[in-house]
Amino acid sequence: MSEPKGPKTRYKTTNWAGYNAALKARGALTIWLDKDMQWYAPARGKRGRQHTFTDAAIQFCLTIKCLFGLALRQSLGLVQGLLHLARLDWRAPDFSPISRRQ
Repeated sequence: MSEPKGPKTRYKTTNWAGYNAALKARGALTIWLDKDMQWYAPARGKRGRQHTFTDAAIQFCLTIKCLFGLALRQSLGLVQGLLHLARLDWRAPDFSPISRRQ
């Protein structure tokens, strides 16, 4: 049997500026893209088709997919938009390389 609960504690907000700032900070989104990151894969020196994108680039795309709960093609559109906002002239990977390497 559960114990009886006392009256619910009510808090009175006195610092509205701080309260509003805290609510705005909850919705803030910061994504850091390092311009020195190797986005395109170097030649491996092996036979067969070379990878175009590094594992880090593929992992970034898949992280965005999981983080926002998007379908893969939608997440690639978001990644392309983020690269554009960051003023990076990188291409987002196509659907096929990501789906093969995930």
